[in-house]
Amino acid sequence: MTIIASLLGEARLPDSPTPRLDAELLLAAALGKPRSFLHTWPERVVSSEVAERYASYLERRRGGEPVAYILGHQGFWSLDLEVAPDTLIPRPDTELLVETALALLPANPAEVLDLGTGTGAIALALACERLSWKVTGVDRVAAAVELAERNRARLKLNNARFVESHWFSALGEQRFAMIVSNPPYIRAQDPHLVEGDVRFEPASALVAGADGLDDIRQIIQNAPRHLSPGGWLLLEHGYDQAQDVRDLLSRQGFQQVESRRDLGGHERICLGQWPC
Repeated sequence: MTIIASLLGEARLPDSPTPRLDAELLLAAALGKPRSFLHTWPERVVSSEVAERYASYLERRRGGEPVAYILGHQGFWSLDLEVAPDTLIPRPDTELLVETALALLPANPAEVLDLGTGTGAIALALACERLSWKVTGVDRVAAAVELAERNRARLKLNNARFVESHWFSALGEQRFAMIVSNPPYIRAQDPHLVEGDVRFEPASALVAGADGLDDIRQIIQNAPRHLSPGGWLLLEHGYDQAQDVRDLLSRQGFQQVESRRDLGGHERICLGQWPC
């Protein structure tokens, strides 16, 4: 006979930065219950089937697989999103991009573009908060577009759509009041690529050349052809890339170029406005 408290107490996840949280999330999933159930009923006996499922989840986590991939979903903003190994796992730092976008544009009808949408996290968060906006999310990976569309359909957000496109390639002459992106920005030789959860995420969504700025350069160069006069471009980037991104924006002709800091105090996003 095995109880919830014993299963949690015996969990061993030495390489995880959050072992207790991981164990609770995995056991709750194995039970099909919310995490609060574990604290409300710590003496509840679990079936052998649940114990075996939980053990298999722990084994996968010990192998380094991210909890989000094991569970198949991840919270972002106010949304619960399906995730898969075809896409990056949405992270709290990226919510700064959503907050900034919402603050820059009024809640009037507007066309907004999310480049490299992945799970659709940014696009769907914006669509959820601004029902008057029409939000387009694009990704070059067909499986990511399909995943984002599943998330959109489940959330019933009819003011969002998803298109397979390598950055702007499938957008024709469309123009937008705002373009947002969390593009690849990790340097090709960055040692973190072989550490932790990131080992399991798609390299194409992480790596952008020797200095990590290849995709950001491409976006900044091509964005003016797809921005309405006075439109904004917002880019997430690495913790040490803000000055380089500001310089790229300024040289391209963007105005009101600035950076915003994340909760850790790092300059995490840069933005600029295309002249009217």
